[in-house]
Amino acid sequence: MKSYDVVVIGAGHAGCEAAFAAARLGASTLLITLNMDHIAQMSCNPAIGGVGKGQVVREIDACGGAQGFITDAAAIQFRLLNRGKGPAVRSPRAQCDKVCYQRGMKFLLEITPNLDILQSEAVDFEVDEKRHRITAVKTQFGISIPCRSVVLSSGTFLRGKLHFGLQDFPGGRVGDAAASAMSCALENTLKLRLGRLKTGTPSRILQKTIDFSNMDLQPAEAQGDHFSYWGELNRSLPLMRTQQREMPCYMVYTNKKTAEIVRENLQQAPLYQGKIEGIGARYCPSFEDKVVRFAHHERHLLFLEPEGEFTGEYYINGFSTSLPPKIQELMIKTLPGFEHAVISRYAYAIEYDFVFPDQTERTLRSRFWENFFTAGQINGTSGYEEAAGQGLVAGFNAARIAAGKEPLEFPRDKSYIGVMIDDLISKEIVEPYRLFTSRAEYRLHLRQDNADLRLCDFAYEHGLLPENKYRSFARYRDLCRQTLQTARTVKHKGKSLLYWFKSYAGEFDPDLPLPCPAEALAFLDHQAERERVLQQLAINAHYDGYLEREDDSIKRLQKLEAWKIPADFDYAAIPGLRNESRSKLIKAAPSTLAQASRLDGVTPSEIGLLQIHLTRLKHQQAADKQ
Repeated sequence: MKSYDVVVIGAGHAGCEAAFAAARLGASTLLITLNMDHIAQMSCNPAIGGVGKGQVVREIDACGGAQGFITDAAAIQFRLLNRGKGPAVRSPRAQCDKVCYQRGMKFLLEITPNLDILQSEAVDFEVDEKRHRITAVKTQFGISIPCRSVVLSSGTFLRGKLHFGLQDFPGGRVGDAAASAMSCALENTLKLRLGRLKTGTPSRILQKTIDFSNMDLQPAEAQGDHFSYWGELNRSLPLMRTQQREMPCYMVYTNKKTAEIVRENLQQAPLYQGKIEGIGARYCPSFEDKVVRFAHHERHLLFLEPEGEFTGEYYINGFSTSLPPKIQELMIKTLPGFEHAVISRYAYAIEYDFVFPDQTERTLRSRFWENFFTAGQINGTSGYEEAAGQGLVAGFNAARIAAGKEPLEFPRDKSYIGVMIDDLISKEIVEPYRLFTSRAEYRLHLRQDNADLRLCDFAYEHGLLPENKYRSFARYRDLCRQTLQTARTVKHKGKSLLYWFKSYAGEFDPDLPLPCPAEALAFLDHQAERERVLQQLAINAHYDGYLEREDDSIKRLQKLEAWKIPADFDYAAIPGLRNESRSKLIKAAPSTLAQASRLDGVTPSEIGLLQIHLTRLKHQQAADKQ
């Protein structure tokens, strides 16, 4: 059997980015999937982006990943959320044609050099226990595939169980089998601790049976914004549709009757009858959970979203449920415009196994197996975007391990991807993790509009970003630097140009004259990036003092990040640590003081104690070398 540098198990959004990243680094890569026709399947909402999530997609794109430009190819509606608020919390979101997205991603992977795809089920591993390494992946056909590193991105498939009321069936999603053998391999071969989580999806409704006439229309915004920074460079790939079609979404509210049906049938809800072990996402509750938890609300807002250009199915965002199909029919009929609606796919809940992420490093490598990585929902997250961001990191680092290099972390102060991974391994995961802008301490720096300025240099240096994309970025980056330097040093009426750009309040308007002599910035006049550069200048002017203060805070964080904690550090030998803090530090095994400082309950004084003992350890090691 052919030997591979990297084997990626699972071809959801995490697996696709992992395989694409590893192959871009030159690693011979195999992507194993249960079904070739379900690669990058949008099992739930056919949309990419959202608050916090859109920033991750831009970061993936800045690192040469696929999710952003495949979304642009498949988009049927684009919106910039929080447009009326400051740039720090604006987030792009696109409704997608789910079939176009899935086929686009599948074809991209098929034409990617260094990447093979195999339809099969991975069921176990061959391991070298002395070296703590996986040496091969075993498939259902009894074939062992030798490899140098492994990425597991199994989504909701590990011992997946589908709940329709009090009935349940094994499955990774409706129409796909569960992957139970892999759960056994994780527990018995790799000796990892697993838990259970739960998620769900709403019903799908046939368009021809819906009356849209009295619904609030949510039209697409004017085209111009996209996820990918590399529009023209992406067009060389045979993935773009020849004509973009914009499709509207609709808004509708539930009512008292909808809630009454739920209350009358809670005895048939598996969540309230103890049939579901896993914990669901607090920020994406089922509709029956909304009715119980928010009983004071008479109605709840739902979004009716098209599933694609060549399908008559609509997705009801906000109406996830695990009640039986008969009850779902009654609930749907209470919605205005749905009196004659026909359900094409029933809603359901799904619970599945995940690996507790305290067993994982910030590189997404296992703490116990030096060439094993996990990405996506198996780490306790939710969402296509969170999964894809982890897939990028896991695939990148798996390729580095295969090449004999050390894995690298995505810093918390440089990316939302870094914030997410640091949160996962530092905090107790009691529900599926979802990313928000509020989770980032430095969100003025971590904006959706500057992901390329934050990450492209890093991505190019380490082989993730190809030469042609980097050249395009470098020209834009240099213009931004030149413009900001000019704005800080050139005076107009006794004040810097940066001061005058504050008049834009963080939003450059190309229809207004510049607030300073045009000749001062004449070097931008014939540049294709002129508006983007001036937008960056307007944001820097608007947040000037705040960005400086955040910079100071980032520098303090980086000082703590520079204090590395050895993997075998003995917390038991430090007097003065409270038992609660000691147990949390032992369990989390932070790699730096900065990470240790973010553990719940670890106090600043205890961080000071750690600094003292790390200093003593350094002096002792230096003395031993002499």
